[in-house]
Amino acid sequence: MSSNPEIETIQITKDNLDKLKFNAEGLIPAIAQDYKNNEVLMMAWMNIDSLRDTLKSGKASYWSRSRKAYWVKGETSGHFQHVKEIYYDCDCDVLLLKVDQIGAACHTNKRSCFYRKIK
Repeated sequence: MSSNPEIETIQITKDNLDKLKFNAEGLIPAIAQDYKNNEVLMMAWMNIDSLRDTLKSGKASYWSRSRKAYWVKGETSGHFQHVKEIYYDCDCDVLLLKVDQIGAACHTNKRSCFYRKIK
């Protein structure tokens, strides 16, 4: 838990999940960030069920738009994301997951999905 006085901490419950703004498809973007060094690892989509499962299990779970399927990060690769903290932005429409990343975060087997730079 953060000791920053500017951080507002709420307990996510059934009653206050309505603060979060999911898009028309019922999805919200989720950015995974290393909880130790703040490296941005990946971005994926969550629906309400994957968010609830993430909160319950402590392992990051997402919704694949291309496969139209729920997935737990690391379920097939072993590269799990153990969630330490979850934040949401000022507009309540993006999530930030602070995670302990086991292995690679990217499906290309790189540590981060953000390994290319635009010049």
